[in-house]
Amino acid sequence: MSRFELAVVATMAAITFAVRYSFFALPPRVTFPPWVTRVLAYVPVAVLTAIVVPMVLIPDGTHWALTWRNEWLLGALASGLIAWRYGRLLLAIVVGFVVFFAWRLL
Repeated sequence: MSRFELAVVATMAAITFAVRYSFFALPPRVTFPPWVTRVLAYVPVAVLTAIVVPMVLIPDGTHWALTWRNEWLLGALASGLIAWRYGRLLLAIVVGFVVFFAWRLL
């Protein structure tokens, strides 16, 4: 790893630490407005979506794969359907994995 790459990683780590630590370092009397609290509730969903969607739709990293042969897409669709229909996260994860691996074996 070059010095430039190490500097980039160290800078990203420092910025991430500073942003996360700032929430703990604020005095207890400092509160966020209600709209900030509402917006922060959507951060986990947005981050998970940003990680999962490219992996599902572009599994090889270069080409879109919107076909029935894409086991990532079929597993995600099955998982999403179960989560939407039954609202049970663990069941949705298990069904998604089963569909993914079953389709991959075929």
